[in-house]
Amino acid sequence: MAKKVSPTLTLVTYHRIYSDIQGESHFDTVTVEQGLAQAAPPAAPFYVSADGPASKYRFYTFEPGWIGELHPCPTRQFLALMSGAVEMETTDGTVRRFGPGDLVLLEDTSGKGHVTRNISDGYSTFLVVPVPAA
Repeated sequence: MAKKVSPTLTLVTYHRIYSDIQGESHFDTVTVEQGLAQAAPPAAPFYVSADGPASKYRFYTFEPGWIGELHPCPTRQFLALMSGAVEMETTDGTVRRFGPGDLVLLEDTSGKGHVTRNISDGYSTFLVVPVPAA
């Protein structure tokens, strides 16, 4: 009997902030497909997406009450929230809250940018992976 696989298991979704040609920032949601692959033999097959370029990483930690006033992203980068809670606001007025496990791709390297606020009672820490322009 074949195993039934949930369609959501083969998809990974993340949030994206980008700038339009007027310099305004907006949110988008991106979905990446995965396929079952023998990616690390002899381990059993698991779900894998296509590769994307990356060569380094860093961590960002924000103190309680920290607010990153309106600013463009210094470089195109993925942020994976490891602990704490933040909210990000784009210039179109959209605010999204993120908790541990949420993934955001920041692409608003020009224009007005976005605001980030640490809304947790403690420190918020991101794993940050800079990625080349698409």
